[in-house]
Amino acid sequence: MTRSLLPLNALRAFEAAARHLSVSRAADELAVTPGAVSQQIKLLEDLVGGPLFRREPRGLALTDLGRAAAPALREGFERLMDASALLRTPTRRRQVAISVPPAFAAKWLLPRMDAFHDAHPEVEVWISADMEPADLDESEVDLAVRYGPGGYTGMVEELLMREAVLPVCAPALLAGDPALRTPADLVRHQLLHDAAVDDDAGRPDWPMWLKARGVRHPDPRRGSRFNDSSLLIQAAIARRGVALARRALAQDDLAAGRLVAPFADGSEAVGYAYHLIRRRDRAPTRSAESLAAWLRREAITHTDRLDQL
Repeated sequence: MTRSLLPLNALRAFEAAARHLSVSRAADELAVTPGAVSQQIKLLEDLVGGPLFRREPRGLALTDLGRAAAPALREGFERLMDASALLRTPTRRRQVAISVPPAFAAKWLLPRMDAFHDAHPEVEVWISADMEPADLDESEVDLAVRYGPGGYTGMVEELLMREAVLPVCAPALLAGDPALRTPADLVRHQLLHDAAVDDDAGRPDWPMWLKARGVRHPDPRRGSRFNDSSLLIQAAIARRGVALARRALAQDDLAAGRLVAPFADGSEAVGYAYHLIRRRDRAPTRSAESLAAWLRREAITHTDRLDQL
């Protein structure tokens, strides 16, 4: 049996009058005359074959038929309003979810997000800072930045930034007692270690870095260890010692003078890099494309600034 929709204007007039139990107040809400509302209700009553209201001394009252139909109509119009709002502002198209390592979020991404929001005020960015790599099979994640060797199966990936490590410390340590002028002076300073979880066996640590410069340290593994690279950098800023930090993450603090790199030849490249990835089997939304393009530009600017430090 074919189902047909009754006239929407008549349904809307009835729903408003049923909610207010007043033709005049329904007319005010719909911005029409009371006569127009009454006419639409009469049309609907003719189509359904019975009265929807009865007049009583205190005003309108719903008949059994009107009382049965009103709640379903009210719910239906509320859902239509919700759908209209979604069409005016397509929520999913204006949101983008990105998963990044916590230290990358704290020291690189978040300090730059104002620039993205200024350029794309219509896009809402959801940032998930996770120690584990993001599962992009879950629908809410559009993009991810991963620190690793690359080669992510089933993903579209691109190199975002290469990485290196270098000693950094608070400026006060350079002329302190003991002074810090050459790598050999590190023997008399507290060493801070990056113990963030990754599988880069070739990443230089303090024993490797000191050995490469001919420094004999009695115990190069001593000192505080941090399982988050941003905490390592904050400890160096707080004068807790000299950190062997990831250069990309320390860049802003070096540029601002909160940290210094005491040795001109201190930088050592690492095998891992930052990669921007997304699922191969799902086209990116316009918002995801905007964020990805902005990340690429910021990465280029970042690399140029590193060369100037």
